[in-house]
Amino acid sequence: MRDVSPRDIAIQFLARREYSRAELATRMGAKGVESDEIHRTLDQLAEDGLQSDARFAEVFVRSRIARGQGPVRIRVDLGQRGVDEPLMTLAFEAESPDWQSLACQALAKRFDGPGATPRERAKRERFLAGRGFEFDHVRHAMTHAWREES
Repeated sequence: MRDVSPRDIAIQFLARREYSRAELATRMGAKGVESDEIHRTLDQLAEDGLQSDARFAEVFVRSRIARGQGPVRIRVDLGQRGVDEPLMTLAFEAESPDWQSLACQALAKRFDGPGATPRERAKRERFLAGRGFEFDHVRHAMTHAWREES
């Protein structure tokens, strides 16, 4: 079996999906690649346009919006993957979703109505908060989710 270069290892990961630089560094380290070699390889991949944190952030935001997640959760998840704030902002601007509408869709998909009791309404609010929607989005969805459903 031939030795696999650090570049080949990184490209094998990138062939499956986009990765942030930090994620690739972690995965390459787990494969036994030395730290200095990881950084050199990732610098070269970025220079060649094969790895981009900006592109990763855009793909990530788009996929999480499609899953019905809100901006708070998406930002936390991007941060955990090593994406810095300016790139997050650019990714959100590229998608420019209507968060209130997305909150309404997520709520209407999960629940039949706003709930008859305060306990049921609180359960719906917690659901949206857990999905990463902000307070204003939750309030809007609680009053409009079932009206907008077609």
